[in-house]
Amino acid sequence: MPARSPEELGRLFAAAMNSNNLEAIMALYESGASMASAPGRVVTGAAAIRRVVSEHLASKPKITVTPKLLAQAGDIALVATAWSIIGTGGDGKPLNVSGQAAEVCRRQPDGTWRYLIDNAYGLQ
Repeated sequence: MPARSPEELGRLFAAAMNSNNLEAIMALYESGASMASAPGRVVTGAAAIRRVVSEHLASKPKITVTPKLLAQAGDIALVATAWSIIGTGGDGKPLNVSGQAAEVCRRQPDGTWRYLIDNAYGLQ
């Protein structure tokens, strides 16, 4: 399901993550998008984003999000998304983390929106 607004991207991302649907998550990104894989570390392109997302999905996380449109200039939008994840860490221990993402989204020629830059770590 494509996003009809920049804020809808976050809600669709959460639904896909909560159902462990890698393909649905990947459909939310432009092919040349960038994603922060860790604070201060960025990966670019579908293959790299797929690797990062696959690692996150391995912990069977449950995420809640609250996206907020901060600004829009034509086909580009800036969204801040408060998020919270519970799951199991790679060490088998319970995982409970939260943060504030900063995301740049772009309207596609068909009117839908996709992530161009996804930084789950915000200003960290």
